[in-house]
Amino acid sequence: MLLGSNLQFSRWTFFKHLPTRKFKLTTLCQHKSVATLTHFGTLTSHQKHQIHLYVDTLLQWNKRMNLTAVREVNDVMERHVEDSLAILPVLSDCYRSHCGSSCDKLSLVDVGTGAGLPGVVLAIARPEWDVTLMESMNKRCVFLEHVVGVIGSSNVKIVRGRAENLGHNPCFREKFDVAVARAVAEMRILAEYCLPLVRVGGLFIAAKGHDPEDEIKKAESAIQKVGASLLQVCSVESQSPYGQRTAVICSKDRPTPLKYPRDPGTPAKEPL
Repeated sequence: MLLGSNLQFSRWTFFKHLPTRKFKLTTLCQHKSVATLTHFGTLTSHQKHQIHLYVDTLLQWNKRMNLTAVREVNDVMERHVEDSLAILPVLSDCYRSHCGSSCDKLSLVDVGTGAGLPGVVLAIARPEWDVTLMESMNKRCVFLEHVVGVIGSSNVKIVRGRAENLGHNPCFREKFDVAVARAVAEMRILAEYCLPLVRVGGLFIAAKGHDPEDEIKKAESAIQKVGASLLQVCSVESQSPYGQRTAVICSKDRPTPLKYPRDPGTPAKEPL
């Protein structure tokens, strides 16, 4: 289902439903992913087939539009697919322990999904979850709609629009159990983009680089202003150049003040 920021259904809706304080690193946890694609190996044969369809389609479309700088199948599998799957143990463990409920059925939004990373990969790995892909660029939404049809996932919805606008839309504001973002912006900006979309009691998980400590320190005030607090910083070994990523996990403690997110472009120009 492709939705514009004005909430009008595209013509596809009628023909298909997309089947075809100071910061301290005191809560560091470890989740491992090795070059043998450990997390990919845990998928079913059908899920692996879906992943291969996704990667093949991504690389085909990448020849005519810029979706990823990674050009080879093995590199996409290691640096994008395995990297996206690596946050699942972090997400699941933290949701069960902090939110006090099962993560068998979650509503998850991937903000600034781009080529569908990590959202499409997570939707394949967790078909019982409802996954929303938010993307502002129309051509990327066209790709996403196509690739979701190719892999045959019925648990994915695509929404076209800016997070600053969608964060005020009652259909999306504080409606999701979990928000994720990967390679979108720095933490101060991401907090304002993502946390207004998360329900009170839910989680926001940002996939960051190997050493985000300074970035997180700068973002602490922004996280608090939009109604959240820093919960955990988890080291996740990956196929990135440094062999490690960091999952920064925030807990949504109270409703986001109505003035956030600010007008489109303002969070990036004037971070909280």
